[in-house]
Amino acid sequence: MTFIEGEIIIARPAAQVFDFAADQRNEPRYNPRMIRAEKLTGGPVGKGTVFRSAVRAMGQPAEMRCELTGYHRPSQLASRTTMAQADIAGTLNFEPVPGGTRMRWAWVVRPKGASRLLSPVISRIGRRQELAIWTGMKRYLEAHPQPGRDV
Repeated sequence: MTFIEGEIIIARPAAQVFDFAADQRNEPRYNPRMIRAEKLTGGPVGKGTVFRSAVRAMGQPAEMRCELTGYHRPSQLASRTTMAQADIAGTLNFEPVPGGTRMRWAWVVRPKGASRLLSPVISRIGRRQELAIWTGMKRYLEAHPQPGRDV
């Protein structure tokens, strides 16, 4: 089991950051490793929403299923992601701060099969990848006044 935590300040209101992060269909806009993301459940994004997506991992697509297990707008999202290599559960917290929003992430990664032997490596790579993903979202949100409307 591996823990991955971090935080970033995004110069946008908490509700805007929350809404954008909650809808995984936005992720290909700011995460170059995300090949695709689709919403499987009907209705608005909220607790119980399920997404199916794929990321590029070692040159191959890695399929994922992500369910929002907690949805407390605009302060906290919780999710559970399952994939062949690992199960990931955790939260994103959104806190208004002067000039924007502090977004914190905390994930528990449970590698499966042979991946369990790589836990120390997964921890280091995971921290770097999470920071890169959320830095990409920060850049995207700060460059687009109304994300999703100007695509």
